[in-house]
Amino acid sequence: QLQLVESGGGLVQPGGSLRLSCAASGFTLDYYAIGWFRQAPGNEREGVACITNNGGSTNYADSVKGRFTISRDNAKSTVYLQIDSLEPGDTGVYYCAAGSRTLFRLCVSPLEYEYWGQGTQVTVSS
Repeated sequence: QLQLVESGGGLVQPGGSLRLSCAASGFTLDYYAIGWFRQAPGNEREGVACITNNGGSTNYADSVKGRFTISRDNAKSTVYLQIDSLEPGDTGVYYCAAGSRTLFRLCVSPLEYEYWGQGTQVTVSS
């Protein structure tokens, strides 16, 4: 059974950091591009970062460049999202997604992914 499980969310003060994890099971992560998305209440799901299957290329939404870093460890079947300098606008549920045919130039679009995790809540508040 193919599964993605996010973890690492929580309540953090502005300026703080979090590292989110996306653990895959039931399939070989090496063949999949991974994207991280977030969704705030009342908003559409927004792509924030993505990484190719071998980790050779990454892409970020303009709103998070310089603060978010995506990485992966295929040996551990895990993808990470390091979030620094957190802002209240970063609040939302963060999801990871896996895509076997993701076009890199479109990799922040949710339409490029087949499998999704259940999400982890990130709340940035003082």
